[in-house]
Amino acid sequence: MERRNFLRTAVLGGLAGTLSFKTNVLQAQPKPAAAPSTYDLVAVMGGEPVAMYAKGIAALGGITAFVKQGQRVVVKPNIGWDKEPEYAANTNPLLVAAIVKDCLKAGASEVVVFDHTCDDWKACYEHSGIEDAVKAAGGKIAFAHEEKYYREVNISSGKRLTTAKVHEAILDADVWINVPVLKNHGGAKMSVAMKNNMGIVWDRRYWHSTDLQQCIADCASSLKPALNIVDAYRIMTQNGPKGRTLADVQTPKALFMSTDIVAVDTAAVKFFNQFKEMPLDSVGHITIGDDMKIGTTNIDALKVQRIKI
Repeated sequence: MERRNFLRTAVLGGLAGTLSFKTNVLQAQPKPAAAPSTYDLVAVMGGEPVAMYAKGIAALGGITAFVKQGQRVVVKPNIGWDKEPEYAANTNPLLVAAIVKDCLKAGASEVVVFDHTCDDWKACYEHSGIEDAVKAAGGKIAFAHEEKYYREVNISSGKRLTTAKVHEAILDADVWINVPVLKNHGGAKMSVAMKNNMGIVWDRRYWHSTDLQQCIADCASSLKPALNIVDAYRIMTQNGPKGRTLADVQTPKALFMSTDIVAVDTAAVKFFNQFKEMPLDSVGHITIGDDMKIGTTNIDALKVQRIKI
C-alpha cells in the first residue's frame, strides 16, 4: 500500500471540529489527567514501532499529559497467545517496551504489564517477547493466571455485564494504558482496544455465552484507560485471534492513538478494510459503544493528526 493512500481514502476524512470526551472510571480508580493536545486522534505510518510511538505521543502532548510523577501505571498489551511477534497475535514487544520506558521517564513509581492469557501464560509471556522487553525497559510483569488476582466490581452502566472480576493491577493503578494489536477475531469480528479489555477480567466464558458484543461494550463503559494505543505495525487479517501461518499477516507499519476507545477502534477497523473487508457495522461492540455514548464512530467530526515517517 502506498503511503499517499494512508487513511486518506479509508479512514479519517474531515479535520473539522474537536470533540471532548470525559473519562468515567470506576470509583476504585483515580481519574487520569486530561491531555492538553488539540487532537482527538493521532495516526502514524511508515516507521518502526518505537519511532511511530515517539511521533504519536508527542502529537498528544507527550506521555506527561497522561502520567504524573509518582503514579502507578499499568500498560495492558495483548499477550494472549503462544506466538512469536512476527505472527501478529500479540502486541509488538518493541512498542510495549517504549511505552514502559516513557512512563518511567515521566516519573511513574512503577509500570506493571500483564494479560489474562488464553494459551499457557508462561509460554505467552516468553514467546511474545513481551516479558523480556518489559523487564529490560525497567517494568514489572504481573501474574494474571489465577482468580485470586481479581476483585469483583460493579459495571454500573452495563446492560448484560453488570459485574466483573477485574485484575487488581487495573483497580490499584493511578493510570492505565491500553495497547492492543489490530487483528481479525472469529467471535468478535475484530480485536482492537475495546476487545483488549477481555484480558483484564477473570471470567470470559460468561461474555462468550451471553452476548459477546454487548459485554465488550459494557466493560468499556466503566473501565476506561487514560490512553489507547493500537499497534498496527503487523496486523492479522484472517484466522484470528491466534492465526495459523505468516500468510495471515501483513505489515502496514501503522499506529493509532486516542483517549476515545470507540474512535480509535473505528479508525483501526476502517484502516483494516484496506487489507481485508470488514464493514464497521459488522463489529457490533464498536457500534454499540457509539450508541452507549462511550465514544464516537463519527471520525469526520474529530480533529485528527496524520503523521508519515
